Amino acid sequence: QVQLVESGGGWVQAGGSLRLSCAASRPWFTINAMGWYRQTAGNQRELVAAITTGGTTSYADSVKGRFTISRDNAKNTVYLQMNSLKPEDTDVYYCGAVVGVRNYWGQGTRVTVSS
Repeated sequence: QVQLVESGGGWVQAGGSLRLSCAASRPWFTINAMGWYRQTAGNQRELVAAITTGGTTSYADSVKGRFTISRDNAKNTVYLQMNSLKPEDTDVYYCGAVVGVRNYWGQGTRVTVSS
């Protein structure tokens, strides 16, 4: 299993930036993939950005060109740099990890973007 500790949420005006962090309790190379998700209106978690063990990244269309996911291997930490934030980015962001066939989640961190 893995514990995920998130930080970095907060309030920002539209056009501003925030960086989210997710620290994992086990080495990065033992985790298949890590990513950031947010809750949809239908209470589903949609992928915002993800990074695999091999370093392959993927993004939701709505954040391409604005958000960047990265990893610090020495700290077993994944970051989500969010630039040019929009009010529609307001949500609770969850860090997720896949270890084997199981999914794990952090507690969530709230991002609020005011217009």
